[in-house]
Amino acid sequence: MAGSARTPARPPPKLPTSTSSSKQRSIASFFQQSSPASRNKVSPAPDSSHLQETTKANSLPKPKPSKKLSTPVPSSDALEPPDSDENLPAASRPLPSLATTAVTTTNMTSAMRDSHLSTPAAGNLSSPSRKVKKAINYAESSDDDEPVAASTQRRRGKSTRPVVKDEDEYDDDTAQAVKDEDDDEMADFLVSDDSEVTGPPPKKRKRPASRPETSRKRSNISPPSIASPDSPHKAAMEEDNAHVQPSTTTQWRYDPESTDRRPVTKPAERAAPDSKVKEKAHTREPEERYPWLADIRDKDKRAPGDAEYDPRTIFIPPLAWNKFSPFEKQYWEIKQNLWDTIVFFKKGKFYELYEKDATIGHQEFDFKMTDRVNMRMVGVPESSLDHWVNQFIAKQYKVARVDQMETNLGKEMRERQDKSGKKADKVISRQLACVLTAGTLVDGGMLQDDMAAYCLAVKESVIDGAPAFGIAFIDTATGRFCLSGFVDDADLTRFETLMAQTAPRELILERSRLSARARRVLKNNTGPTTIWTQLRPGLEFWDAATSLREISCGGYFDGDDEEAWPEALRRHRDDDLVMSALGALVSYLRFLKLERPLLSQGNFETYSPIQSKGTLVLDGQTLVNLEILANSANGGSDGTLHGLLNRCVTPFGKRLFRQWVVHPLCDAARINERLDAVEMLNADASVREQFASQLVKMPDLERLISRIHAGACRPDDFVRVLDGFEQIEYTMGLLGAFKGGNGLVDRLVSSMPDLGEPLGYWKTAFDRRRAREAKVLIPERGVDDDFDQSLDRIADIKSRLDTLLAETKAQLKCKALRYTDVGKEIYQMEAPKSAKVPGNWRQMSATKDLKRWYFGDLTQLVRELQEAEETHSQLLRQVASRFLARFDADNSSWTRAIRVVAQLDCLVSLARASASLGQPRCRPRFVDDDRSVVEFEQLRHPCMEEAVDDFIANDVGLGGDTAKMTLLTGANAAGKSTVLRMTCVAVIMAQIGCLVPAASARLTPVDRIMSRLGANDNIMAAQSTFFVELAETKKMLSEATPRSLVILDELGRGTSSYDGVAVAQAVLHHVATHVGCLGFFATHYHSLATEFERHPEIRARRMQIQVDNAERRVTFLYRLEDGVAEGSFGMHCAAMCGIARHVVDRAEVAAREWEHTSRLKESLEKAKTGCYIPLGILSDVGSLLADRGEVGARGLEVLLRAIECLE
Repeated sequence: MAGSARTPARPPPKLPTSTSSSKQRSIASFFQQSSPASRNKVSPAPDSSHLQETTKANSLPKPKPSKKLSTPVPSSDALEPPDSDENLPAASRPLPSLATTAVTTTNMTSAMRDSHLSTPAAGNLSSPSRKVKKAINYAESSDDDEPVAASTQRRRGKSTRPVVKDEDEYDDDTAQAVKDEDDDEMADFLVSDDSEVTGPPPKKRKRPASRPETSRKRSNISPPSIASPDSPHKAAMEEDNAHVQPSTTTQWRYDPESTDRRPVTKPAERAAPDSKVKEKAHTREPEERYPWLADIRDKDKRAPGDAEYDPRTIFIPPLAWNKFSPFEKQYWEIKQNLWDTIVFFKKGKFYELYEKDATIGHQEFDFKMTDRVNMRMVGVPESSLDHWVNQFIAKQYKVARVDQMETNLGKEMRERQDKSGKKADKVISRQLACVLTAGTLVDGGMLQDDMAAYCLAVKESVIDGAPAFGIAFIDTATGRFCLSGFVDDADLTRFETLMAQTAPRELILERSRLSARARRVLKNNTGPTTIWTQLRPGLEFWDAATSLREISCGGYFDGDDEEAWPEALRRHRDDDLVMSALGALVSYLRFLKLERPLLSQGNFETYSPIQSKGTLVLDGQTLVNLEILANSANGGSDGTLHGLLNRCVTPFGKRLFRQWVVHPLCDAARINERLDAVEMLNADASVREQFASQLVKMPDLERLISRIHAGACRPDDFVRVLDGFEQIEYTMGLLGAFKGGNGLVDRLVSSMPDLGEPLGYWKTAFDRRRAREAKVLIPERGVDDDFDQSLDRIADIKSRLDTLLAETKAQLKCKALRYTDVGKEIYQMEAPKSAKVPGNWRQMSATKDLKRWYFGDLTQLVRELQEAEETHSQLLRQVASRFLARFDADNSSWTRAIRVVAQLDCLVSLARASASLGQPRCRPRFVDDDRSVVEFEQLRHPCMEEAVDDFIANDVGLGGDTAKMTLLTGANAAGKSTVLRMTCVAVIMAQIGCLVPAASARLTPVDRIMSRLGANDNIMAAQSTFFVELAETKKMLSEATPRSLVILDELGRGTSSYDGVAVAQAVLHHVATHVGCLGFFATHYHSLATEFERHPEIRARRMQIQVDNAERRVTFLYRLEDGVAEGSFGMHCAAMCGIARHVVDRAEVAAREWEHTSRLKESLEKAKTGCYIPLGILSDVGSLLADRGEVGARGLEVLLRAIECLE
């Protein structure tokens, strides 16, 4: 039709790139060079070779010819013949190339003119979506050019047989996407043959220095990129393009002599009278950023600076949805609620990131980005998704995964069944699979270690003027929920202890409802990588009533009433704070698509940060001061008690052992049970080592059975689970042979559930080898009837294909016929070229000697086979789900078995740690006396023995027949703090159930260890050093008991000397006289020794040293002995540190003068009274006489003993 635009014909095969193309420059650079001839001389009409050097088409992709008549585009590349024209039918063969076919001068001039007057000037042959449709470079893809055969094969398949395409390519019209897919890439370069342009041929001219304004309206549609991103002459092109407008062909005409700009005549556009040109999306706003992406707002139209701004959402105007393609609409329906999340969108064999996510991927990991004005994109192969998700999460990003719920063939089958499907339904179905954060990882392969990673929700309130908390936290990898509710003190001791024990990876908080004190505790006890998530009160952070309603109506547990709830959940039903915190956690897990598989496990328990019954209390400050879980150097486990004792071989054993360390026992009977087990395991080392060797490669069964319950366990992991439980069954059989009584090990082995029956079914249920290697669960014959029927149907179709092949061989009398697969086009009938085939056969592909065909019956059978295999693949997923559900039916047995093995693993760990302590080591002996006692002979610090070869052991005695408090003095760096710490660590080891590094140990169970060590301020909490000291001391005075162990190191040094001595004296007197606890009081205030010289519950001891006064040097002997230190020898330490001698001399003079004044005052006081009475005794006597009730029975007893000791 003369008046209509021509439909492009099938493109010719892509030619290989010439070796000279790397030196080829763009058309922009061409216009900047001088004419080779004289400026005043008119050049003749260019020939074909000249045209090859000067036309824009040289640096652009080869255009596809029109279906009726196409103007060949000249090229400077050396032309090579295509692979084989025999591969295509005659009607589909490419038109002759201009370089190989003789053409007339008129044709050459027309070709040159048409190539310069290309239709981009018309403005409607190329849409923005066409322009941006580039080759996509993925993170792991090569920069090499695709082979020619690939494009040839695609065209070949297009010409012979329709292939199911991905309907959601980034295209404006989904219905047209499949039809025009091969033409899209060249749409911008096709030249209509009915363009009528008159006038002389363009002449070469000098490029003007500056470009005058023209009244002609320029197209705002940029042409496609002239060269690939990695082209060798990319830099030259960028330099050239910096001086010219992209649409060069719409502004310049070829004229070597003229420097004037001449607008190109716009070709007439004619369309068929009845044709309706469908307007494509974004045509009215080409090359423009979406306004709502340029001005980001949340769903409620709040700007980022607003206090209530929600960074998780983005506002998309209603009108914008009308302009989206179906795929864009599908994407933004998900992304609009995940604006602060990296969304991996499944497209075929790749996961792609769009828009802001693509920019982040490009900036963080140097992904190669397809840069578009809108919907810019990067992608990664499906096989490397887990790796990149881990990388994003490690950088504290949230990550969402959107999966395809069907294949191309499945989509086509669905559309055939649903005739009334809307346009949006024709996009491949996708759904948000999950959202992953650092605190909610469920896949064991993504977790950094075996320790639990907690996501913790906090609800705060005030009850009777005291702060109250409801806490709910979960280890999503195992599905373990913990609930805790308590009224705290003013210092938030319990809250701080819980934070130190759990170290949450993610916090769920109620927006604008958390107090400043609680926020400071969270900041002080979480790291920089902890994620803080703020939820809106009521709507997302549910109140107690909403939480109860949502849990009741959710159907998470077996039963409709609350009686089906787990016991721990029922226990907290009436605690509004706990239920609100749990509701916030459930709300957040619902957003992450995790709440149902986790809640339905019913794994709930009550958690108490400070367990007053049966356990030794270690508060958060003590865990830090004693370096129980993390060292003070880098926060790692080196040099910590947990790192020393943790010898567990199973992941779930390691997690349980951490709980044993932070919650040591306080019941002597239970402690002795563990000690008996440790001695039994060490007595027969073969049992201990056999257990460890059998289970050392045990997978994390606790996490994996949680994934099985969620129906998300991979086939190879499922096999590992079965192998793991079979190994447990075998190991328990070995341990059963060593039964020797009613000890803890024997009871644990006896409590192991019988795994033989549930494991028996799985021995023959499916092919384990294929599950490991092919990662697919294939049931054995007779296990699943539906699966067997599906296999029979596929076998029947293949049998019919074999029959068809035999019949065809007989009909054509050609025995060389056979089936072959080419890509997704399976069962092509391959025949030699000499074979005579019927005329209705369709050629699919060919080689030099063979041709491949499809025909009616074969096409129908292949289609049946493809649909049967698609149905079979869906059935395979259903079979896997049924397998996992059947395994989960025995969840209680699996869980009990894991708990038994975890406890045995912890006992073996204690035995192995005890055996590694060296000599001397001993079993601690617990006594049940009314008077508390802690005694160690030749005690060593267990965590320092590896770092110090000749560690000096010391005897420690508190309580019993001696004083309960030790006043410890000594020089700087003499080892006072080490003695304090090693005593506490030895007590913890003993009460965990471990041997201790000492010659002997005797003690009564300690109910709490409290510590005040070092001089630390707390800037984040607006607390000075002295404030922190007094706050920690206040806890000791109010919460310590006669069974507690207290250590105070240099109390009072955060203020002036007089105030510090006064505070230290008062605290020491109160602790020794009224509290009656065991402990150490280390100080440099030597006057305290005189003050409490005759106190019955205070014993003065010192660290032994040797002093060289002449050289001002101190030799530390690290021996603990009775007595008071002669001084702190600060001047000696200063000299040893290298401080100038004259400075040290002046300091020593000042110290002697101050000490002389202090002793003079003390002598005057003694002269007045006749004897020195400590201030503490005077205070107690005054209180007793005033009858204010401040001196209790214990205080009165100690007071009387102190008075008797006075001279």
